[in-house]
Amino acid sequence: MSGDALPQLLAVRQHQRGGQRSPHKPLLILLALGQLAATGSSELEWASTSAKLGELLAEFGPPSRSSPVQAAAYPFTRLRSDQVWSLSRDVPMDLVSPLNSEPVVGKFVPDIEARLRRGDTMHATARAIVEAEFPASLADDVLAAVGFDSDQITAGPLHGSSRRRTAGWPAQVIAAWDRQCAFCGYDGQLGMGSVGLEAAHVRWFNYQGPDQLDNGLALCALHHKLFDRGALGLSGDHHIQVSAAFSARTEAGRRVYELAGKLLRPRPGTPLPAGPHVQWHSTQVFKGELLRA
Repeated sequence: MSGDALPQLLAVRQHQRGGQRSPHKPLLILLALGQLAATGSSELEWASTSAKLGELLAEFGPPSRSSPVQAAAYPFTRLRSDQVWSLSRDVPMDLVSPLNSEPVVGKFVPDIEARLRRGDTMHATARAIVEAEFPASLADDVLAAVGFDSDQITAGPLHGSSRRRTAGWPAQVIAAWDRQCAFCGYDGQLGMGSVGLEAAHVRWFNYQGPDQLDNGLALCALHHKLFDRGALGLSGDHHIQVSAAFSARTEAGRRVYELAGKLLRPRPGTPLPAGPHVQWHSTQVFKGELLRA
């Protein structure tokens, strides 16, 4: 097998049903890419990787009732079926006990690892995978969490998707919300343009979120990041929700608490986020229990 490793790594099978996110395999691939970049080998020992991978899934994955270690066992054992991953000894799929019974190491298969070492393939692959799985607001956070310096990985076109973003959609969303943050009202401008104001998808573009006004919010950069990280969300009747998992100590940080229960008030004629998109965000992104207003 020869050529670029990226198509094969982007094509790994992910469990998806009804828009449910399952970033388990992509996060393991990214962790192995970070290891390869740092050490020259993609080898990851289960004993030391299980906790890290579990943390990544808790941080960047959807809410889950599985324990972090159980969640980590799924990609560590099942990525083998995509013919890009191998284990140093055979273990059953998904089971933690056999992984813990004796040392086991996972790594990319030799051909994939060799192709990843060519030129800038490793960095390009990491960037493409993170952009295919997460919104742009989270890409650098994920890359840093798996060990990359995101400043050294230049952004590029989204790979592995036939969908193309609508060029004018961000400007339309910001204008529809009166050029101010839908959560806090921030409306800073520099010259003739808004600064620090961004168009946010409620249902992520990566997960069939449309470039439509009923799937968009104008948010300041801070609240966009918190919304995509699941610290902020929306109720079915369009009240802002704050996750009880979020905490802050300073007066500036604690202002986020004050958003809890606030009703969205768009400009007349601007559609509120559609129910199915709000429901997707509530189940796939929002973290944990509600902070009560």
